[in-house]
Amino acid sequence: MAKVDVVDMSINKVASLDLPESIFSCEVKPHLMHEVVVMQLASRRSGTHSAKTRSEVSFSGAKPWRQKGTGRARAGTKASPLWRTGGVAFGPKPRDYSYSIPKKKRRSALRSALSAKHADGAFRFFDSLSVPSGKTKDAVAFLQSLGVDRKVLLVHDSSVSAETLRAMKNIPFVRLLHVDGLNVYDVINARCILMPRTVVERVEEVLV
Repeated sequence: MAKVDVVDMSINKVASLDLPESIFSCEVKPHLMHEVVVMQLASRRSGTHSAKTRSEVSFSGAKPWRQKGTGRARAGTKASPLWRTGGVAFGPKPRDYSYSIPKKKRRSALRSALSAKHADGAFRFFDSLSVPSGKTKDAVAFLQSLGVDRKVLLVHDSSVSAETLRAMKNIPFVRLLHVDGLNVYDVINARCILMPRTVVERVEEVLV
């Protein structure tokens, strides 16, 4: 197991924590992470795009001109996709883009993401995370003391108070994520990941 420092809100070391190698020091599988991220982003698509077909555009349906004798090409309706104001041939229609992949692959990809971020030194482990005032300025001051100002992921559980979450959620570069919703995309997209030690215990329960 790898030992890491556990700090308090003043960034003073208060304890050490053993991280299981099967989660935070396992083999990184980029192809598996890519597969899961593509699945996640596909599932987030709203799929509400729509284009009108020739049967849906609003026209009278009258033949623009007679079939013969005009010298022009034959035309039966102004709704034809060949016309500028006509319908769209094979245009997009509302659909569901979501799909799923096996649970074992998702868990393996998440372990790879956590291991990659741990190798990059992106994790900060805390004895407890608390901003008692509930004020955003106090949360910003805390993050400045950490030296982070971009793409911060705060993984929380019930031990993190509502005041702390309220102070953090108004900061544009901070994303709040409950431990039960931990996923590959949010992990690899973050530059700094803040975790209370109780969250690490929950992650071990799920992934070991």
